[in-house]
Amino acid sequence: MSDIQVPVLIVGGGGAGLTSSMLLSKLGVESLLVSAWPTTSPLPKAHVLNQRTMEIFRELGIADTVYERGTPPENMKATAWYAGLTGPHDGYGRELGRLEVWGSGYADPDYTAASSCRTTNLPQIRLEPILKSHAESLAGVDRIRFNHDLVSLTQTSDGVEARILNKDTGEHYTVSARYLLGCDGGRTVGKLSGVTMEGTRNVMRMVSVHMTADLSKWARDPEVLIRWMVNPDFGGAFASGVLVPMGPDHWGPESEEWVFHMQFAVDDADALNPDKVLARMRATLGIADFEPQVHNISQWIMEALVAEKFRVGRVFLVGDAAHRHPPTGGLGLNSAVQDAHNLAWKIAAALAGAADDSLLDSYERERKPVDAYNAARAMANALNHFTIDQAIGLSPKASAEENWAALRPIWTDMPGSAEKRHALNAAVGSQTMEFRHHHVEFGYTYPDGAIVGDGTPEPEPLDPIRLYEPSTRPGHPLPHAFVERAGKRVSIGELVSTGKFLLIAGEDGQAWCEAAAQLATDRNISLDAIRVGVLTGDYIDIRCAWLKNRAISSQGAILVRPDHYIAWRSPDGAADPYGELQHAFDQLLTPTA
Repeated sequence: MSDIQVPVLIVGGGGAGLTSSMLLSKLGVESLLVSAWPTTSPLPKAHVLNQRTMEIFRELGIADTVYERGTPPENMKATAWYAGLTGPHDGYGRELGRLEVWGSGYADPDYTAASSCRTTNLPQIRLEPILKSHAESLAGVDRIRFNHDLVSLTQTSDGVEARILNKDTGEHYTVSARYLLGCDGGRTVGKLSGVTMEGTRNVMRMVSVHMTADLSKWARDPEVLIRWMVNPDFGGAFASGVLVPMGPDHWGPESEEWVFHMQFAVDDADALNPDKVLARMRATLGIADFEPQVHNISQWIMEALVAEKFRVGRVFLVGDAAHRHPPTGGLGLNSAVQDAHNLAWKIAAALAGAADDSLLDSYERERKPVDAYNAARAMANALNHFTIDQAIGLSPKASAEENWAALRPIWTDMPGSAEKRHALNAAVGSQTMEFRHHHVEFGYTYPDGAIVGDGTPEPEPLDPIRLYEPSTRPGHPLPHAFVERAGKRVSIGELVSTGKFLLIAGEDGQAWCEAAAQLATDRNISLDAIRVGVLTGDYIDIRCAWLKNRAISSQGAILVRPDHYIAWRSPDGAADPYGELQHAFDQLLTPTA
C-alpha cells in the first residue's frame, strides 16, 4: 500500500477512536483511523451512555439512532437486588431492595433540568457499528481501516511516523502525521511511547457470559435494568452474580440477550474453564437445566489504572489507553467519549494556527484529574456493593443455611427484623454513589487548563457525588436552558456549533456581541455571539432557566468553549469589551501551566 501523509493518525477503533474520527471530520480535520482488530467489538462491554455523552452524540448527529437502538426509558428506571433468581423454595427470587438509576428513565427532575438529552443504554457490540458507519460517512470508507495494526512509531520534530501492517494482505506502509491519538485501550501506543499505568491492580477476576436465553419466566420487573443476585447459597452479591439485559430487539424481561457477570479470585483456575463457569451460572441462577446459546465467555481483571502521562510529544492517549477501571457507574466509555470531545477542538485549533501548542497541554491538565477521579469512584462503587451483604449478614464463608437464616428477617417478622430492614435500606441507599452520581458523571469541572478564571471562589458542593449544581463559573459545563427564537425551541447547548466558541450576552449586551464579531474577523476565530433574555434578545429565555443560573447582569457576557465548557465570563458590561475579549482569547489559546 502507498505511504500516507495525514494531519492526525488515530490508533484504535473503539468508542474513543471512532468518536475522535467523527469529531475531527466535523471540524474539517483529515484523519486516518487504524484498528488492529478485524471488526468492532464482538463483546457487549460498556453499555450505559450518560447525558454528557448523549449531548456529544447529538452534536455528531447520531443521538437519535442511538436512542432508537437503545433501551427504552421505561426499561431502565431502576436497579434491584434479589435473593437469587429462582430456586426450590419461596425465598428464592424475592426482591430485597431497589433504587432509581441515572435519572430513572428521565423522570428525575434533576436530570431533566440538567440536559435535554436523557441517559440511555446500548452495549458496545451494538453502539460501535453505529459509530463506525457514521465515521466512514464523514471521513470516507478508506479512512477507517480495521485489521490494520500499528507496528512502530517514531516522533520527529514536526510529527509522528508510524509503520502500519495491513493484516489482510501482509503489506506494510508508513503514515506521517502531525499528531497521533492512542485510542487502543493501552495495547500498543502507550507502551511504544514509554507511558506506564499507575493505580490499583488485581482486585478480582470477573467472568462475563454473553448469551441468548428466555429469562422472562423469572426476570420480572420490566423497569429494572441491572439485577444483583444476592443468593445466600453463594454468600452475597458479587459472589453470586449480576444479570443485565442486552436487547437487541426487546428489553426488560423480554430481552433476547443477556450478560451474566460473576466474581472469582484472580488466581482461581475455574474462571478459565468454560464448563465450570456455566455450571456455576446455572447453580447461581437456580435453573439446573438452563442451556442458553452462549455467544462468548470473557474474563477481565478488576483494576483502577491511570496513565502517568496523557501526552508524550505529539502523541495523546485517549479513553482506555489513558485510564482503565471497573464498569460500576458506567464511567469508562463515557470518559473516553468526553476525552475525545475535550481534545479534538484543541487539535483543530493548533493545526489551523489559531492556537499555540500549549493549548494541547491543557488536555492532560483538564482530563487527567477527571479521569483519575472517575477511576477511584468506579472502584469505590464496586467495593460498596459488599455493604449489601454486610447489612444482611451474608458471608461466602458461612453455610447456605446460615445465610438464609440471616436473610429471612427481611421478609419475616421476628425480633430484630425492623433493625435489619433499615440497615439494608441504608445499604441500598448508599448505592446512590453509583446510580445517582450526577455531579461525577455530568457536573465535573476543569479548575485548571484553557480557562480564564474570574476570581470567584469555587463553590462548596452540597454533595460532591450525587448532586449536579449548574454554574457559569469558568471551568464549569454550560448549564441547560430551553430558549426560543421565531417560535422554535432549542436547548442553549445546541447553539454551540462544532469547533466554535459561543459568546452569550445578557439582553442588553449588544456591545459584547459587536466586539465578538469584530474580534472573530480580526483574528480569524470561529466565534458566534448571541443575546439571551426573558423579554428581549436574540433568544428568549422562555422558562427563566437561563436567568436562574447565568450569574451575569443584563449587560454581562459568558464565553463558551467548543466543548460546551465555560471559558470566561464578565458579570457586567465593560468600558472596552473588544479589549476584554482580546485578552481572554490570548489566555485561552496560549494557556500557561
